[in-house]
Amino acid sequence: MNDRRVRVWDLPTRLFHWALLVCIVGSLVSVKIGGDAIAWHFRFGFAILTLVAFRVIWGFIGSRYARFGNFPPNPMAALRYLGGRADPTPGHNALGAFSVYALLAALLFQAGTGLFANDSIMWDGPLKSMVSNDTSDLLTTLHRLNRFVVLGLIALHLAAIFFYARIRKETLIAPMVGGDREYPAGASLPEPAEDGAGLRLRALIVLVACAVAVGYTVTQVR
Repeated sequence: MNDRRVRVWDLPTRLFHWALLVCIVGSLVSVKIGGDAIAWHFRFGFAILTLVAFRVIWGFIGSRYARFGNFPPNPMAALRYLGGRADPTPGHNALGAFSVYALLAALLFQAGTGLFANDSIMWDGPLKSMVSNDTSDLLTTLHRLNRFVVLGLIALHLAAIFFYARIRKETLIAPMVGGDREYPAGASLPEPAEDGAGLRLRALIVLVACAVAVGYTVTQVR
């Protein structure tokens, strides 16, 4: 076993990351297909809303490096990082923190507006009846425009992964798959993130609670 590996990302955080990727891709593909596939666009949207709600809660009760308190939004720290004057961090760096917050906010807005949106033909969001037609049309427009914000943030995320891999010779994907980050000999090792059975059970309870809340909202509130 390599004693220079440190657990950085707990299993719930990693599963969230990859499940969110699948749901975003599924949402984009299904809306492009159109027709009956729009039903799947809604389902993926509900799943995204559930996952984002989970991640927000997990940002307060999750493992060490998954908590928002570990990577607060700090413009000055981000500038220092860009200038190469920031110390390395096990989890999200100061610049990556802004990417996380921006993407979570954009996805929450995207999924939220989708609940009230319509396609002017046959599909309505489950909460459309709660607002006027004009409001629904406005939210539909914002939903469509915000899609480009989401895509732009994803593009920046992919560019950062490429930059780290090619320029800094550091992979960001491997830790998000296996959970561990490898440190060179001589480097001080950070405290590992918690990732035991108790933490995973807590994550499962939070995820189920979020799924129930979203499911109730989209099926009972009319």
